Parts: sequence; C-alpha cells; structure tokens
Amino acid sequence: MAHGVVQVTNPNSSRWRRRTGEYESLAAAVEAAGDGDILSVSPGTYRENLVLDRAVTLRCADGAGTVRIAPASGVALTVRAAATVQDLLVEGQDISAAALLVEACAPELTGVRINTRSAVGLEVRDGARPTVRGLVVDNPGGLGISVLDAAGGLFEECEVVAAGQSGIAVRGAATPRLERCRVHHAAGSGLSVTGEGSVLEAVSCEVYEIRGTGAQVSARASAHFTDCQVHRTTGDGVSLDTDGVLAMSDCDIHDIPENAVDLRARSVLTLTRCQIRRFGRNGLSVWDPGTRADANQCEIHDSTGDYPAVWVSDGAVAILDACRVHDVPDALFVLDRGSRADVVDTDFTQIRNTAVSVSDGANVQLDDCRIREAATGAWFRDHGSGGTLAQVTVDDTATGVIVTKGADPALERCTVTNAAESGIYVSAEGRGTFTAVRVTGSRGYGFHIIDGCRSTLTRCRTERCARGGYEFAEPGPVTEDCTSDRAATAADPVPVPSGPAAAVQQAPATQSYGLLGGVPEQRPATPEGSGIVERAARDSDEVLGDLDALVGLDSVKREVRTLIDLIAVGRRRQEAGLKAPSLRRHLVFTGSPGTGKTTVARLYGEILASLGVLERGHLIEVARVDLVGEHIGSTAIRTQEAFERARGGVLFIDEAYALAPEDSGRDFGREAIDTLVKLMEDHRDAVVVIVAGYTAEMERFLASNPGVASRFSRTITFGDYTAEELLRIVESQVVDQEYRLADDAGEALLKYFTAIPKGPGFGNGRAARQTFEAMVERHAGRLAHVTEPTHEELQLLYPEDLPELP
Repeated sequence: MAHGVVQVTNPNSSRWRRRTGEYESLAAAVEAAGDGDILSVSPGTYRENLVLDRAVTLRCADGAGTVRIAPASGVALTVRAAATVQDLLVEGQDISAAALLVEACAPELTGVRINTRSAVGLEVRDGARPTVRGLVVDNPGGLGISVLDAAGGLFEECEVVAAGQSGIAVRGAATPRLERCRVHHAAGSGLSVTGEGSVLEAVSCEVYEIRGTGAQVSARASAHFTDCQVHRTTGDGVSLDTDGVLAMSDCDIHDIPENAVDLRARSVLTLTRCQIRRFGRNGLSVWDPGTRADANQCEIHDSTGDYPAVWVSDGAVAILDACRVHDVPDALFVLDRGSRADVVDTDFTQIRNTAVSVSDGANVQLDDCRIREAATGAWFRDHGSGGTLAQVTVDDTATGVIVTKGADPALERCTVTNAAESGIYVSAEGRGTFTAVRVTGSRGYGFHIIDGCRSTLTRCRTERCARGGYEFAEPGPVTEDCTSDRAATAADPVPVPSGPAAAVQQAPATQSYGLLGGVPEQRPATPEGSGIVERAARDSDEVLGDLDALVGLDSVKREVRTLIDLIAVGRRRQEAGLKAPSLRRHLVFTGSPGTGKTTVARLYGEILASLGVLERGHLIEVARVDLVGEHIGSTAIRTQEAFERARGGVLFIDEAYALAPEDSGRDFGREAIDTLVKLMEDHRDAVVVIVAGYTAEMERFLASNPGVASRFSRTITFGDYTAEELLRIVESQVVDQEYRLADDAGEALLKYFTAIPKGPGFGNGRAARQTFEAMVERHAGRLAHVTEPTHEELQLLYPEDLPELP
C-alpha cells in the first residue's frame, strides 16, 4: 500500500486547461502521465516496484531524501524511457535483483541515493546511455554499479560508499564515462572492467579503502584513467590481466600494501606523468610474454616493503622514459629469458640495494640514465643476462657495476664515480665489453676483474682510484688503449693481445696480473661453468720454494711454515696410530693492500693439497658482493654456493670486514657471517677459509659473531714493504721482462720508494709493479722516435723513466 499522494502536472498545457491529478500509487501516476509530465511525489515510503516507461520527470515534492521507494522484493525502480529522476531514495532487499535498473534508454538521474542489500545497486544494460549526477550507492551486499550489455552513459560526481563486491563493474562491451566519482569501502575491486569491447573512461576519480584490488582490467577490456587516485587497498592498486589495456595519465597510486600496478597475460599499460608511491611489494610488476608496460615522465618512490620497485619477468617488456625511481630497496629487476627493459633518460636515486639487476637470461637497454646513491649500480648476474648501458652515470655506490656467472653486458661511454668499493667488478666467469668507460674516485679498484674473467676493455680510463686503477687475475681481460691518471696508485692495465684469438689464449707466463710476480701458473678450468681452476700436482717442497721466492714477507713465511709443519707432523702421527693435534686450518690475513695476501693464500691451498689435507687446493676469491643478497634468505643461498665452489680448496674472502659494517642496521652481511660459521663447523675438513683485510677492521669483523674468532686458528699479519723490498720487486720484474736498470736507476728507485706517500691506499707490491710499468711506458716513449735503437737502448731503463711522485 502506498503511503503518500502523487501529483501529476502537465506544464505544456495552458493554465485554464492544466490537467492535475492526485494518485495513491506511483504506478497509477505513471500510468496517467504522458511524455513530458512531471510527477511530484509527496514524502513517504512507497512499497512498490516502479517502472518508468515514459519520458516523465519524477521528483520529490519536499526535497531530496523525503521519498523512499522500498518494495519487499524485486527491482525497486526500473527505467525504460528517457525519464528524469531526481532526489529519490531507492531501497531494495532482493539479493538476486538490482535496486535500480536502467534498460535500453537514455534517462537522467540526479541526486538519487540507493541504500540496499541487493545483488546490484544500480544496473545499466541493453545499450542504455543514462546521465547520472550526484548518485550515492550504499550496497554492502553486492555490486555498487554495474554497466553491461553494450550500455554506457555519463556518471558525474557519483559515489559508491560501500559494496559487498566490486564498486563499479563494466562488462559485456559496455562503455561508461566517470567524472569526479568516488568509490570506497568495496569488498571486491574498486573498478572492474572485463570482456572484449568493454571500455571505461575515468576522469578525476578516486578509489580508496578497498578490500581487494583498486582497479582491474582484464579479458580484452580497456580503460583510460586521467587525473585519478587509487589508494588504501588491501590488494594490488591496479591489476591488468588477459589482454587488458589501460592508459593512465596524471594519476596517483599510493599507500598500497601489495603491488601498486600488476600486469600479466599479454596486457598492455601506458603510464604518463603518474605517481606510484608507498607500496608494499612492487611499484610496477610486469609478467608473461606479450605483456608490456610503458611509463613516461613517471615517479616511483618511497617503498614500504623489501621488494624491487619495477619487476619484469617471464618474457615481459617494460619501457621507462624520463622517469624517476627513488627511495626504494631495489629499483629495476629484470628476470628470465625474453624479458626486457628499455630505459631512457631516467634517474635512479636513494636505492638501498641494487638499482638495476639483470638475471636468468634477461636483457636491459639503458640510455642516458643516472644512478646515484645505491649499494650496487647495475648487477648482471648470470649466463645469458646482458644488454647495453650507454652514456649511463653511476655515482656514490658501494660498487658501480657487477658482472658475475657468465653474464655478458656491454657498457659504452659510461661513467662510474665515487664507488666505496670497486667501480667495475667482474667475477665467477662474468664477461662484459667495456668501451670508453671511465671510473673516477673509487675507494677500491677502478676495474676489479677476478677469477681470470675474459672481459674486453677498450679505451677505458681510471682516475683517483685508491687501491689501483686496474686489478686483474690471470688470464685476465682483453684490453686496448686503456689508461689511468697515476701510475703509482692506478696504473694502466697490462695489455693483453686483442683480436679473436686473444679471447681464448692463455696470458704469457711473464705477465703479472696479481699483487706480486711469481704466481703459480694455472691450468685450464675443469668442468665448464665450475669456476674452479686446477693446477698440476706439485710436492710441498716445490710450492714452499715459490713461497720463499716471494720478496720480503719474512714473518709471514715463518708463520706459514710453522703451520705447515704442524699439519705435516700431525698427519704422520695419525699414520703411526698416534693422536694428532687438533688444528683449525682457517686463517686471518691482515695488512694493507698489495702485500701478497691473495698470493700466499693460493700457495697455502696448493701446499695443503700436496700434503693430502685438501682434495684440490684451488682458490676461490670472493667479496661481499658475492655473498650478500638483497632479500631475506638470498644471502644464505649465495654464501652456500660460494662455499660449495671452494669445496676441496680455499675460500678467500677479501675485505671480509665489509660483511659487518659498523652501522649495519638491517644489513644482510651478518647473515653471511652466521652461515659461514655454521658451514665451517659442519664441513671443517672440506674447505679452508681465509678472511683478509685491514688490521683494525678485521678485529671488528672477528668480534661480530661469537663463533667467528673460534673458527680461525691464527692471524697472520702482512707488513708493508720497505723501500728496499719494493726495489727488489722491480728488479725481479726487470729481469723477467728482459730489461736492465742503468747504473744509477736502482738508487733513484730506492729514493723514489722512500719518498712515495704511504697512506691507507698505498699499493705496496702493486705500487712496485705499477712503477715498473710506468717506466716501461716512458722508455717506449723515448725510443719510439729513434730510427735504429741499439740492443742496449732497447733494454736500459734510466732514472728519468721514473714517473712523478703522486
């Protein structure tokens, strides 16, 4: 029964012919009205299912909210004509029907409020094109607004205040437009667009407080968002799936606990001038072949979690153009064969771990980009991973660029400045082509290439690198026209023959790549990919002879001989059935750079192998970058992998104190220490661990874990070389390279080494080698213009060939 009276007025008739009637039900009033009539409804609750099938105006006589249409079941209000509905309150209770249904027409709905627990608050279907302004939908039992079946319409300043499912759902080739709308407190997606031909256009809209995904586009649907906000969801901010297409301009996605934007299954996203901030997982994650994200002039920043800001995997593609990524744990991770990231004119700053990481066969292209204040600038991790960095600057990082495990990137015209460790670090069969790369102000080496990695360096330059410009382990890289600013601290690399054959040939025995001359010659690697270099079996006396032949290091030689004697006699006692002393073979080497720590470690391993204590005696050299991962759990895995590579030999950890920084905070270095301590105990007879570094810093390292100091039998201190010992090193190299010192050159060298500054970055044996190389370079400059130099002139080095003091 109706509660109220409906007055119907036809304003098109003259006053004296005006037809006015009062009806006790809405249905009766509509039945009596004609197109263009106004139905002015008196306040009250109308328990009927109203159908507007005429182009009338339905409004409240006493203002908004005074008229309720609230049937017990079914659709409360159905509109099937170009009617106008103003300020009504519509209530429904049918969980299988819509509260307000618009079918195949183009009505105007203004100021309508829907309070319901229906299947749908407002449903628009069958090609309908309503204009909806100021609509409010509160439907905690179902969908807020549903537009389907090729329908569309304009929705201005509408609000979904609660929905038990999606706030606004678009499907079945529907094409609505939203302007200045708000959707919040929905239990499904805030906005859902699905199905081929479905298109949603949203301008200046806001989606927030969503118990699910903020906006979802899937199954060949598409959407265009302009000046919109998505924030405070429990799921992803924006999700694309199964060929979904979305373009977002000037949008802000923030305060998302999961992925801010997630794309999968061939979906395509275009972001222009968008902000992505305060996200718990990835800011932008792109998955699967055919999936593509294109971001232009966007900013991704302030991650609240421990995940990369941009994640590209499983063959997907991401393009960043003129973007900024900052204040995140990691900036860009590209994984899996077929995955690619093209990055142009983009800034990566304030990155806690790695700015750009490439792994599992992925590829990146960085052009004119800037990386600043990161732990690692770029890390190419494994076989098949590569790409090109062109005109990229890397500044204020721990390590500028890392190449490991067979990765093979190309760097062209790049600059690495102010690295706390190495500018470029290559290990574990990494390769890489470096062309016109400049490393400046590194507090470690400029280029540090270990494990005999065969990188290619062309026209590279190092300047003001504290530990040296270039440090190579044989056979070493192929170099051409590489230079350095100071021979005493950063010398030119020893040239390696260029050309196709050079990539596989062994370095000449006379070349010195390590800290000192006299490093035992290496054999070709055993099973491909193992990273282990085997040596010919030699007896202990022969190897000890090599140790004795090293210049200086008298106290070191005594310590090593004492330890070897204890081990040798212990083994004889065991063979005789007697108890052998329990000795821990792990060692601590302390001292300045270039004092022979790596060389002695290599000989120590070979001696232990000759005594049968170690199976192979090979040396695996690692640093912090090889052991410490970016995420929880990854450090333990990397440390175990390095330990396995060293099984049967020596694991040499250079600058081990870097695993326990003074301001460690959430640093994962301590996880590496904890893992090492356990492995050293569990496999005490399989691997010898030697940790090395500056004396004071190594004391801090030994105190970082209660079990660390107990695992090492003794500390061996490597003192700095005296001027006389440095002279002897140069004299040895002069003989090896078939040069001769002029009569007064030895005295000049002695004065030179006495006067050379010996600060923390002094290279010791490396400085001697670099001085000799600088003399050879100056000698060549003198004789290059002599038409027929004599045999003696080709050999003699004079005092004037000495470089200037740094």
